[in-house]
Amino acid sequence: MSRQYRVRDVLLPDVDATLATIAATSTAVVLLASLVQIRYGAYEMPFETVWRALFDRAVWTNPEILATIVLGDGLAQSLGVNADLAVLSDATAVVWTMRLPRVAVAVFVGANLAVAGAVFQAITRNELASPYILGVSSGAGFAVVVTIVFSLGTYLLPLAAAVGGTGAFLLVYAVAWRGGTTPVRLVLAGVVVGTIFNSLQTGVFYFIDSNGAMRTAVSWLAGSLTGVGWTDVRLVVVPTLLVVPLSLVAARQLDVLLLGERRARALGMRVETMRFALSALAILATAAAVSVAGLVGFVGLVVPHAVRTMVGSDYRRLLAGCLFAGPALVVVADVVARLGLGGAQVPVGVVTGLVGGPYFLLLLRRTDSFTEF
Repeated sequence: MSRQYRVRDVLLPDVDATLATIAATSTAVVLLASLVQIRYGAYEMPFETVWRALFDRAVWTNPEILATIVLGDGLAQSLGVNADLAVLSDATAVVWTMRLPRVAVAVFVGANLAVAGAVFQAITRNELASPYILGVSSGAGFAVVVTIVFSLGTYLLPLAAAVGGTGAFLLVYAVAWRGGTTPVRLVLAGVVVGTIFNSLQTGVFYFIDSNGAMRTAVSWLAGSLTGVGWTDVRLVVVPTLLVVPLSLVAARQLDVLLLGERRARALGMRVETMRFALSALAILATAAAVSVAGLVGFVGLVVPHAVRTMVGSDYRRLLAGCLFAGPALVVVADVVARLGLGGAQVPVGVVTGLVGGPYFLLLLRRTDSFTEF
């Protein structure tokens, strides 16, 4: 009993009315937006058909069909599962193989980017920090684009994103380091490093000799969920299941870092070691999102800051709020990106940019300078 209490005390925040409202509202938004995402499109269906497809007995009563859908034909057959998906109705096939995985990827991308942004803001003690602004997203995106353009294999995308994001963040730290770092230097170094990697991404386009590769690369740079499937869900789910528990466990260390380096050291923390360990966690979350969705900007900035204004700076509560609000933002943005212009789809990163850009400018106007927490 005492062990269970300790685990619950470490992972679960104290839930009050505000946090419960964020969780309930965000969950409702995700569910409603998911239903809209699943119903509308080139193959439209009434909500009754959507409901029947989601709970089709042909899927839920046949583990082999469910495994084949989620794992894919190749992986399922390697495990001795050989189900024929032709038995599914058209509506069930569309829902389960095309639209449901898109919603799942959006949920995981939103959670990862929101958590990564919150962690980076604690590490830098700067509410303007995010994976995008610190250059991590640009570095990960450059590595992913290189992997796509030179056809190195889609299975390498998570590793490429992690390597690119790590390299970019290390470069930011090296540029900002002067016997230590400050929030101003970290943010400015992140902007410079991000610009460099964006230029490198543009340079890679000169090596593209295929229109298909060009369209794929452009889609990644803009941040898009078009064409994602269960393969992408499998790519993002493992890092997410690692990042989320570890970030909740590290919430107390993040709170200590907010006190400043001097106080953190006085409390016995090895600041630089902890900072790099937490940076690795945030980079992994960013890499997971970039590897399946490309450069979806501003989620890591907008969500942590918005949640913080409601629940305060306690990181267990902040991270818990981000885990609900992040998916809500990305799922809604993807619905707007896919359905907002009629038949034309735009990248989800365009929508989050239109939301996050004005929010960032408002935040700058309310901030005297790049102030710390």
